[in-house]
Amino acid sequence: MSFTVRRVVTGHDAAGKAVVASDGPVMAAAPRPGQEACVIWADPVPTDNAAPGDGAALAAGSRLPGGAVFRLVRYAPGASGNMHRTLTTDYGVVTEGTITLELDDGLAVHLAAGDVLVQRGTIHRWHNPGPGSCTVAFILLDAAR
Repeated sequence: MSFTVRRVVTGHDAAGKAVVASDGPVMAAAPRPGQEACVIWADPVPTDNAAPGDGAALAAGSRLPGGAVFRLVRYAPGASGNMHRTLTTDYGVVTEGTITLELDDGLAVHLAAGDVLVQRGTIHRWHNPGPGSCTVAFILLDAAR
């Protein structure tokens, strides 16, 4: 299981004209067995559109204190993560396949391509029942609690 994402980032030149600052692949890393993830971009909030550099370098994982992280996660068929809680509010969009969100009380919610989720710092885990892989686009906002 390996995936690469094309990322196009816009910006401004010295005269303030809109430009494509970068256009190229972002490689996914495998943080857990059966799962690959890549940070597409991260920014403090409010963001500074004139800040130089690659925003993805600001967040190695799923949280940027005082900021937002945009990441893609691909789950292999049968992959199941550990119960965890993040100090973030997560906006998720299933872009491919199906995934099950399991909460700590045993509740299971099945999501399919096109479904969206707002995950507000609850204890949860993800399970891909298969048969194919599942990709979820997440925007994770730092949360106070």
